[in-house]
Amino acid sequence: MDQEKRVRHLRQILLWPVYLLPLDEGAPLQDHWEHLEKPGPDNPWRELDDEFGDPCEFQARHYNEFVTFLPPVQRFLYGQGLGRSVSKVYGESPIRVMRRTDVSAARITLDKGGEPVMLNIAHVDLYFFYDIDIAILALEVWADDIPLTTAQSLMFRFGRAYPAYWESRDGRGGHCPWKVEWLGVEGQVLAQSDYENREKFLSFVCRHRAPTTAAHWEFLLAPMVLHHADVKGLVRYRQLEYYRMPYMAYLSLERSEALSRSDSIRLALGNEAGENAALPYSDAYLSDFETRYCYDRNFMSGGGEKASNVRFHASGDTLVVTGDSDDTFYTDLNNGILSRFRHQHFLMFLIAHFQKASLLMFSDRLVGAVSRLEITNAKANRVFRRDIRHAHENFLRFAHRYWFHDISHQAQVRELFDMTRRHLQLDSLYGEVREELQDMGNFLEVEATRKQNETVVRLTVVTTFGLVGTVTTGFIGMNLFDWTQEPTWWKVAAFFAVFVPTAFLTLYTVVKSRRLSDFLDALSDETVSWGRRWRALMRVWFGKSPS
Repeated sequence: MDQEKRVRHLRQILLWPVYLLPLDEGAPLQDHWEHLEKPGPDNPWRELDDEFGDPCEFQARHYNEFVTFLPPVQRFLYGQGLGRSVSKVYGESPIRVMRRTDVSAARITLDKGGEPVMLNIAHVDLYFFYDIDIAILALEVWADDIPLTTAQSLMFRFGRAYPAYWESRDGRGGHCPWKVEWLGVEGQVLAQSDYENREKFLSFVCRHRAPTTAAHWEFLLAPMVLHHADVKGLVRYRQLEYYRMPYMAYLSLERSEALSRSDSIRLALGNEAGENAALPYSDAYLSDFETRYCYDRNFMSGGGEKASNVRFHASGDTLVVTGDSDDTFYTDLNNGILSRFRHQHFLMFLIAHFQKASLLMFSDRLVGAVSRLEITNAKANRVFRRDIRHAHENFLRFAHRYWFHDISHQAQVRELFDMTRRHLQLDSLYGEVREELQDMGNFLEVEATRKQNETVVRLTVVTTFGLVGTVTTGFIGMNLFDWTQEPTWWKVAAFFAVFVPTAFLTLYTVVKSRRLSDFLDALSDETVSWGRRWRALMRVWFGKSPS
């Protein structure tokens, strides 16, 4: 039976969203990709031109991909073809894709002393999004003719940014491969993992209260550097999610009918290979597994002309499709399920995780803004208002430009996207972030109203005490004294003799306006004794400064 469970073609696409730190704290928009456009010996990334260039090179596959999506999503993914000069006002696509071609394969040793598995690398891409401070690493790998158990172990262990623990038996990082090596075009080792280096991960968390990443993933993102790392870099990033990266997987099986229910469960939920009949969880937990995690619109096993073994498994963090290797439509790289998996389904999965990463980024940014807030610090207050204003501005653009509930009228894409969004709980996360922003906005409005009221009170106090001077100077101006015959210097001196003390008294009244306001309140309150009124007057000069 195990001989029948072979994967004739495995293709896995890993997504790793990271939070990009601002290049300029005072700027509402950041163009991080511009720093990767500059060629250099330490920068292997190059911007990838889209397929919408020369019409002679535009293929039917590109057209099929384009028409899959609704117009708002088309504008997001492909733009409007108006040229780079209007890219920032949403002419071209707000997506920038950088690609590196120096890494051609991954050699993965799953267990100590085991035979390494070679994975060919199809693409290493880095997606940037206009006015959203995140980047998503997309790594596509493939292999032919491997056992199903090996494929499951690869999918389970490969995409680990750092180990969750270490096994006492051999010190290997928990749930991680024993070793991962990036190979260059000539087969040379470019970088390798260091999951077993406990001291590195423990000391980093102890010093920075944040996890570091394995060496081979750091290499893949370079010259971008981890935020807390002691390495210079123009573009710094921080991890947003769980250390296990979301992934898509395509399995072309020799006989997909040989998959047991346990196999389907492990594929859908991203578990490691297990015994054929043993379920990874309880029967009660898995009672509605097919309803929650399986998309069986075209799944009709059991033989016959209408039989189809193509089955999708979606859990939010995983999207796995299985089918028969002798099904030509399933394995067609240009027009079949494999083509859709690599393009339409990939974009669908990318959009869902882009939305989640963006919402987590907004939430993280708000937490950072609140943590830096000091009510008594004027500079901190100004920075807080600026940060919240920028967050409101960016969230408004995100909600109207990037937030989609429906991306396609094609049933398969629409329903898979709905399943993925539901498992990722995007609607509830969106509601939480929106409420947090509203709370911040309400706080700023209350603060603005409070300051406005304080200003009105101070002006009222100044007006009240200035009334005495106004009446006095007005009385003096009633020609009680005939100074018309006095020389000009006398009149100028008389003017400044009144102006300087009046200006000084006005400014002094503004300085003491808050205490004078308390005195006026006490003076106007008939229930307050004269002793308390006197003490309120004394506090104008000898009391503590009000907060």
